[in-house]
Amino acid sequence: MFWDELPSAIKKTLVITISGSIVAGGLVGAITGVLATAWVSSQSWPWFSEWLRLAPGDSTANPDKAKNQVVIEDSATVEVAAKTAPAVVSIVVTQDLSKLYNRTGPLFPGSPWDEFFFSFPFNESQPQSGKQKVGGGTGFIITTDGLIITNRHVVDNEEAEYSVVLNDGAKHEAEVLARDSVNDIAVLKIKADNLPVLDLGDSDQVKIGQTVIAIGNSLGEFSNTVTKGVVSGINRRVVAGDNSGSSEVIEEAIQTDAAINPGNSGGPLLDLFGKVVGVNTAVSRQGQLIGFAIPINPVKDIIQSVQKYGRIVRTFLGVRYVILTEEIAKANGITDINQGALIVRGEQRIDLAVVPGSPADKAGIAENDIILEVEGEKVMVDKTLTSLLNKYKVGDKVRLKIYHQGEMKEVEVELAERK
Repeated sequence: MFWDELPSAIKKTLVITISGSIVAGGLVGAITGVLATAWVSSQSWPWFSEWLRLAPGDSTANPDKAKNQVVIEDSATVEVAAKTAPAVVSIVVTQDLSKLYNRTGPLFPGSPWDEFFFSFPFNESQPQSGKQKVGGGTGFIITTDGLIITNRHVVDNEEAEYSVVLNDGAKHEAEVLARDSVNDIAVLKIKADNLPVLDLGDSDQVKIGQTVIAIGNSLGEFSNTVTKGVVSGINRRVVAGDNSGSSEVIEEAIQTDAAINPGNSGGPLLDLFGKVVGVNTAVSRQGQLIGFAIPINPVKDIIQSVQKYGRIVRTFLGVRYVILTEEIAKANGITDINQGALIVRGEQRIDLAVVPGSPADKAGIAENDIILEVEGEKVMVDKTLTSLLNKYKVGDKVRLKIYHQGEMKEVEVELAERK
């Protein structure tokens, strides 16, 4: 053999050279492998492994991919919070306590908003005169010259004064331009320029399960508190109340489990692109992490109305109604119809079913009629008559399908302005 014929000295030299090459090559390969693995894992493993079809789609089988998804979502939340926080403001409610104590009973007794609107507790040792901070809420800026959206119940006390504290601590006196009589929305104005604003999204595209972020003045003390959750439900019909004790219905509300605390009223509900999809409005007393937001799309109409007319212009049909359910239909002997808006009187004698001289009255709609459709859209529990009519403007002519004295018929009404 060739090896056997070599001198021993040459054999020894070759063995040492080959062994050293193997060791050196192994070290270089190991170091390169470690560095490459670290870079690929942190930078490009998700798409690289997908390209090579090495990583299964199931995140439980691929913990690195699941971890990467968490990092991406957390990064999006951090970016949204940093981007939007400057346009979220705290609203401070101030009132002369002498007027407050002249009221009968506590500040807002028994209001369903009590757990959502932040009011400061009072005791007998406190002075009962002079201007004091009595409550707080949240708002967000929508124009660079200081137009702000919040909840109506945050600013519904006409005897109070309102101020806005910006993210940088600057304080501005606020004027209430409009309070919506239908939705729990109000529009404020401060005198300022070049302000940061929030972009308004499309609430019709909101999906159950998508991530949302709530920002608000929690407890009236912790401004720009950020919480994250998911959309738990859409098109919820929520009955709530305002600070005067009267109740109202929030149509097509967005339900979320993002933690919402007292003082969050009027704050934005944001998607992961930082766009406003809702206005945080109410929280359930019965459950945990059940909050509600008014979809932003109807709020856009309010904004346009205030910018154009200086007030909120609402359509008016002129009827009182209850949504017909199987239970109501059965109790009233209605056998062939189980949906629609049943025209009824209110609790008091003056609360007529149809307002005299209203568009409904002119069209011949009467008490006990059932409005079944608005321009072909069925009136349902999750699509009430009010929500369907809110899609139209004052002066629009709308076709209604109604059930009148045992017969189906269509009538045309010209919508008027709600006074």
